[in-house]
Amino acid sequence: MATDTTDEAELSAPTEFRYWERVEDPSIQRIRRIMRRALRFDPQPPDDLVRSFAAAYFEADPVAEAFVDEVYLGEPGPKAGRAMLDRALTHGVDAVPDAPASLVRLFQEFETPPEWLDRELVERGARVFRRWGTSVFSFATTSTLEMYSESSIAKPLSYTGGYAGQRAHKRQLETVRFWIDVSEPGGLAPGARGRQTAMRVRIMHVFIRRKLLSRPEWQRAAWGVPISVGDATLTLMAGSVVPGLALWSAGFQTTRAEIEATMHFWRYVGHLLGVQPDWYPTDLRTGAQLMFAAFVKRAHTAGADGAELVESYLPAFRPKPETPWRKRIRDELNYRAQIGYTGFWLPPATYAAHSMPRRFPWILYPILRTPVIFGLETLRRTVPGMDDLADRFQRVRREAWYRNEVGDRAAEFTPVEEFRR
Repeated sequence: MATDTTDEAELSAPTEFRYWERVEDPSIQRIRRIMRRALRFDPQPPDDLVRSFAAAYFEADPVAEAFVDEVYLGEPGPKAGRAMLDRALTHGVDAVPDAPASLVRLFQEFETPPEWLDRELVERGARVFRRWGTSVFSFATTSTLEMYSESSIAKPLSYTGGYAGQRAHKRQLETVRFWIDVSEPGGLAPGARGRQTAMRVRIMHVFIRRKLLSRPEWQRAAWGVPISVGDATLTLMAGSVVPGLALWSAGFQTTRAEIEATMHFWRYVGHLLGVQPDWYPTDLRTGAQLMFAAFVKRAHTAGADGAELVESYLPAFRPKPETPWRKRIRDELNYRAQIGYTGFWLPPATYAAHSMPRRFPWILYPILRTPVIFGLETLRRTVPGMDDLADRFQRVRREAWYRNEVGDRAAEFTPVEEFRR
């Protein structure tokens, strides 16, 4: 395939952004009516929001890219660049000898709070995300499986090889580590672990983006730039609006105000990651409308690359034969729980279209847990002190879940430097 030399500045939307050709389809309008009755507002967004969303597929992170281009991909190279970054995160950019101008500018932006920031609301949103416990880990990944049909999402993961085959488990658990770090109490405060993790993930994304853009098979006109502001914003919505609504199916009782708090929390995480669109949704209505647009615009062109990513997810949790018996028991239970959650939340047509483990009887696990969670949620909302107890419990539980999967290994958040040919 020849290199796509189209100038994205001349385009208003990727060619695979199919929103306007699909939105009037009778089946889409039927879904719109169902959602309007359920949500009590029209989920179809105003056209200006859709156009901003589409254009964002050609937008990335110029501030961090300048640092990566100057240091990681130039002189002194990736190892020295990582050392500069680590020192700046630990001691401040002033502690970096002869800090490049690009690094100074990056940290000036990183350390300057945006005008819209409400730190109390950020902490409230992080608390809600923690309350969803490990359920949100399973749900967020399952919702991503549905989006692996899209080339702009699937191709970067497929080309790097980080979410398929033997590497899938490591990359999935690095994502979970990121979720835990940023949502811990004070996790986004200056010097906190979550804040440092956000910067490392940001640089990792830029490095991967630069590598992918050098590949002749990357189609800018069709897909936009890799890890674009458009797709990154959807990822942030997948940690707030989508689970806030969908986890009612698992028994969680999340209010509209709490969903909007998680949106503010993830907006700030996005800001630290370099995802800073001025059209970012700030309320449930706009967030749901953006997700409606994301559903409608899909092109379903990822093909075998997307299928491989979907089919690599559950086998990544399959217990290893050499595992000690006590951990093996936990791993066996967790593997079947993941089958249950995936079978419960992934649309049946998508599940059936891929080579996946049998859902029954494991799909009964989330179904049987739902009334239990609903009862515990009712106690949390009505009994004084239970909310704090639930928060402490979920913090311990999700860390224990993570440690069972990775042991003492630390997440690296390093770029994937070996790409598939």
